[in-house]
Amino acid sequence: MPENPLINDPYAGIERLLEIMRRLRDPKTGCPWDVEQDFASIAPYTIEEAYEVADAIERQDWDELKGELGDLLFQSVFHAQMATEAGHFTFQDVVTTMSNKMVSRHPHVFGDESRDKSADQQTQDWEAIKAAERAGKEQKGTLDGVAVGLPALLRAYKLQKRAARVGFDWPSAQNVLDKIAEESAELVEARDELTQKAVEEEFGDLLFVMANLGRHLGVEPEAALRRANAKFTRRFEGVEAKLADLGKTPADSNLDEMDALWDAVKADERA
Repeated sequence: MPENPLINDPYAGIERLLEIMRRLRDPKTGCPWDVEQDFASIAPYTIEEAYEVADAIERQDWDELKGELGDLLFQSVFHAQMATEAGHFTFQDVVTTMSNKMVSRHPHVFGDESRDKSADQQTQDWEAIKAAERAGKEQKGTLDGVAVGLPALLRAYKLQKRAARVGFDWPSAQNVLDKIAEESAELVEARDELTQKAVEEEFGDLLFVMANLGRHLGVEPEAALRRANAKFTRRFEGVEAKLADLGKTPADSNLDEMDALWDAVKADERA
C-alpha cells in the first residue's frame, strides 16, 4: 500500500490520528492485534486509560498528563473506527453529538438564559436538562442510566445522588453517621454469628452508607479513597526506606517496629 502523506504529517491533527487508526484496522495491511479487537476487548483498556489520566492529575505530572490524555483520546478513536466499520456511527458523529449536548446543556452560555445564577442553581439546571434527555431516551426509572460498569464505590455515590433528587435521602450527615453505627454493629454480629456470605453483605452495606456519607459531606468517595491509597503508598514506602537505612526489609521486621517507623514517617511529613 502506498504511504499516505497524512500519516507522516505532524501538523495534521485529529485527521492524522483517525487515518492511523484506519490503517491499523485494515484487514489486509493493518496490525493483526488491532484487527482482532472488538468493543468488549478494548473496553478494559479504555477504563485503564481513564484511571491513568486521573493518576497523572493526582500527581500533578503535567507532561505525563499530556500523554495519558492522548492515550484516552486514542481509545475514543479506536471505538469510533470499529463503529464505523460496523455501520453504527463515525468519529464525526461522536464529535457532533458531544457538541450538541454541550450547547443544549449550557443555555446560559450559548442561549438566551442569564448567567447570573449560582453554581448550585446551574448544577440543578444541568440535572434537570439531563433528566429531560433521559426521558427522551425512554429511561423512566430514577436510577436509569447510571452505568453498571462504573467502579462500585463511584456507582454507589451516583445511585444515591440520583435517589436524593426525588427525596429519598437522609436529612443530614448525622443521620448517615447513625446508620453507619448501625451497619457496623450488624457487621460485627455477622462476623461472630453468621455465614461468610452474610458478612460480605453487611460489609457491602457499610461501604454503601460510607459512600452516602461522602455525598452529604461534599466528598467524592472515589477521589477520597484514591488519595488515601496514595497516602498509604507514600508512607509505607517511607517505612521501607527507614528500614533500608537499618539494613533491613519488612520481612526482617515486625509490626511493632514498622508501626513505630510509620509514626516517624507521619511526623516527618508534619515537620
